Amino acid sequence: MRKHGRRPGHGAPPPGRGWLLRLVIAFSFAQGAVSMARPAVSYRALSLGADERAIGVIAGVYALLPLFAAVPLGRRTDHGRCAPLLPSGVALIAGGCALSGTASSLAALAAWSGVMGLGHLCFVIGAQSIVARQSAAAEQDRNFGHFTIGASLGQLVGPIAAGALIGPDMDRTSAVALVASAGVGAIALTSLWRIEHGGSAGARVREAAGTAAGREAVGPPGKVPVLGILRARGVPAGIFISLAVLSATDILTAYLPVVGEHRGIAPATVGVLLSLRAGATIACRLVMTPLVRVLGRRVLIAVTCLLGAVLCAGVAVPVPVWALGAMLVLLGFCLGVGQPLSMTTVVQAAPAEARSTALALRLTGNRLGQVAAPAGAGAIAGVAGVGAPFVMLGALLLAAAALSLRRGAPGGAHSPGPGPRTPGAGPGAGRPHFPADRGPGPRTQDRPGG
Repeated sequence: MRKHGRRPGHGAPPPGRGWLLRLVIAFSFAQGAVSMARPAVSYRALSLGADERAIGVIAGVYALLPLFAAVPLGRRTDHGRCAPLLPSGVALIAGGCALSGTASSLAALAAWSGVMGLGHLCFVIGAQSIVARQSAAAEQDRNFGHFTIGASLGQLVGPIAAGALIGPDMDRTSAVALVASAGVGAIALTSLWRIEHGGSAGARVREAAGTAAGREAVGPPGKVPVLGILRARGVPAGIFISLAVLSATDILTAYLPVVGEHRGIAPATVGVLLSLRAGATIACRLVMTPLVRVLGRRVLIAVTCLLGAVLCAGVAVPVPVWALGAMLVLLGFCLGVGQPLSMTTVVQAAPAEARSTALALRLTGNRLGQVAAPAGAGAIAGVAGVGAPFVMLGALLLAAAALSLRRGAPGGAHSPGPGPRTPGAGPGAGRPHFPADRGPGPRTQDRPGG
């Protein structure tokens, strides 16, 4: 009997991994649209007379609507289907991009940027929840790593495309780039077929939580208190690490054009520099599994966050373009670790019936960072110059490195699981517990059947 060999969330394993490939393709186009639009929004804001503070506010608004929407969407996804969020997210991304291109004021540009951010959130919550449900415990580092390659591909191509379209007439060419990014996002719809497998939502949640009647008595699916999820060992650390890494990526995307303007670097060159960073992130995620096997999740996160902190601070130093490119390649490799491993950490640490909500809380942390970090960066840049936000990012990544080494932080030395359960972490549903096929530490039955 190999009932534990089933993939979580299904009565039988989904056929092959074609669903993951289609999801990666769709994510590549959706993220490509956003990565093309974000620098274009910055250039359009500059053409409308924005200063460094205004750029920071607009970058923060991108994350403001998602900040309030993430947990409700996660609750809905815990006891419902994930797939409908994907086309909804694509529609909002494409609409936000196109309407940003028509904006004639900074307020309108910020508002449509917020719509774009809400669409990105919808897509990511749906997609991450599908990966969590359709991956066995032993596959999660690999599958989340491959999933985030889609984001890296979009981040690789998007800035190059934006840089190629934006010229000296920033008002007109930034509008063209934004409308073109809407078309890129719409292409994602062509890959959104047969992504989600299995039976009813209720059956998926029950199987993910295990078949024991006593575990079903813990509470109805999707009703685990938010504080209970946050008390689960590894969840807060995973959320903060993800926040720090994403804030670094986001501010780099939003502020490198400003740095380029101050240092006389052409928009096309800025696009190439951002794409070098994204290409290095792809390389990192392709070798994620052997890196985790050799170093362990905790050490890998700590080392890459520490190196990332040094490299972020180095971006603030006026250096030749080739040296800046070399730093961004190394930084991109380091930043490639935090996102997929924090997804695995949060999914494996959270109660089984609240994994989508846990992922949504992680995204809420990300969006909180995307609101606070750009606003703080804008204030710092206005006082201390455009290089100062990168020093701030270095401090944030340094804190993430320290947190990852603390007792109870994500991932043991070599274990792919969440580590031992902590007794007394909270009553009932608030206590972190693991389903039968997701126990702590490596187990033979964790391997998918066949």
